[in-house]
Amino acid sequence: MASRGRRGGAPARDDEQRREERAEQQAPAPQGPVLPPPPPVDYGVFMQGLVQAMQTQAHTQAALQAQLEAQS
Repeated sequence: MASRGRRGGAPARDDEQRREERAEQQAPAPQGPVLPPPPPVDYGVFMQGLVQAMQTQAHTQAALQAQLEAQS
């Protein structure tokens, strides 16, 4: 089966696949602003912010729990 010509018994789905491939190749590139690459991430600063957010959440949760217990 060296030749890929349409001789006799080529399955129809082979044609469908080729048609889909051609449609994908002809699809226009998405139009819109081309964004610059994001700045490099300073993971030290990111981790400090994450820890601070987690501490704030824990503090808020503890304060809410204490308030709830004081009401009951």
